[in-house]
Amino acid sequence: MDGRTPLVLVSGWTGAMDDVVTSLLGPGTVAVRHDLSRVYEGVVRRTLYADGDAPRETILELAHGCVSCTLREDLLPLLRTLSTRSSVQRIVLAMDPALEPEALCWAIENVVVAGIVGQVDGSASRDVRIEAVIDCLDAATWLADATGDDALADRGIVASGDDDRTVAQVVVGQVDYADALVVTAGPEVDAWERAKLAAVLERLAPGAPIAWVGPGDKLDADALVAAVPLGARRGAITDAHSPLLRGEPPLTADCGVTLVEFSATRPFHPERLHEAIDVLLDGVVTARGRAWVATQPDEALWIESAGGGLRVASAGKWLAAMTPEEQDGVDTSRRAMAALRWNDDFGDRDTSLVVLVHAADPSEIDRTLQWALVSDGEMTDRQAWAEWNDPFGQWHEDPCETTESPYSEQKKEAQE
Repeated sequence: MDGRTPLVLVSGWTGAMDDVVTSLLGPGTVAVRHDLSRVYEGVVRRTLYADGDAPRETILELAHGCVSCTLREDLLPLLRTLSTRSSVQRIVLAMDPALEPEALCWAIENVVVAGIVGQVDGSASRDVRIEAVIDCLDAATWLADATGDDALADRGIVASGDDDRTVAQVVVGQVDYADALVVTAGPEVDAWERAKLAAVLERLAPGAPIAWVGPGDKLDADALVAAVPLGARRGAITDAHSPLLRGEPPLTADCGVTLVEFSATRPFHPERLHEAIDVLLDGVVTARGRAWVATQPDEALWIESAGGGLRVASAGKWLAAMTPEEQDGVDTSRRAMAALRWNDDFGDRDTSLVVLVHAADPSEIDRTLQWALVSDGEMTDRQAWAEWNDPFGQWHEDPCETTESPYSEQKKEAQE
């Protein structure tokens, strides 16, 4: 039996976070909230809530004002300390919008907390287990936020001096990582908007129970936590080589919302991919996956978009580029999946992308990405690949100057 203290994370950009926390409070439950609105100045306000007690507020002054310092210096030690109290049977963490649940769950599992009297140095996961991650959102604004390109700074949130995240990255990541959702939907949200949002959520967080809350509705957050399925993530961390479609999301279209799966066993031409990649930003909620680029035979690229923002980063080496010793250190499930698609010439190198579309033509996305692949003629001259210009040599943190896909231009010319 797992004797660690259950931990419920409550995230959200907008929505009914306060109602969720209030609903979860009861005998044996303590809630924690960190206000990071002034973290860049080195000031964090922490509030503890317990059933029947007045909130207790503490002002923290950090030597270095950033989110990671808040986690390392206060939040993670606090979780370990609270877990030792006999009066605490569950902890609820009300997350500041600047905190993303995946990053926090990683820290709980991996960051060593030292110096707590009576406890062995180690991560907070020694003492707490994540029971559920609940995300709260507002049906009237979430889809616009998830498909926009505003930076956090545009909304007055500065978590650190180099924080260039977008609102879309945060709100999409919150839903994607959630085990359960609470959606506030007032009378201003009509039936079509609600149905379209539901279609997006069912594909972004498949299997997550959803509580739709209207004005005056009473929320039973404990029942929502109890409805989280056994196979839910519950804070588990995945990597770039994990399956892209978790759970069982609907694969058919609904209200114009659909999942586009793109795969290829030949590489992308780097310059054509650079020209085509904006097709993942228009009418798309999110896209993510691994890409094989001809000029980078050893490194897999991770491509991820949210709204109008794009990030391209290294996903590590392909197995085929590793030494036998390096392969031995790779997770067995990844090696097993790679064996199923192994090619005598290229090993496990391939491309696999999943695109969540809400207002785009899935066929254009497929055609544009197919156009960016190395052609039959180019496949026969592999020695030339190393000489091609590679715009992805230093990765991408933001989209380059917006251009429409070549197929969009062709359609315009045909219409004229």
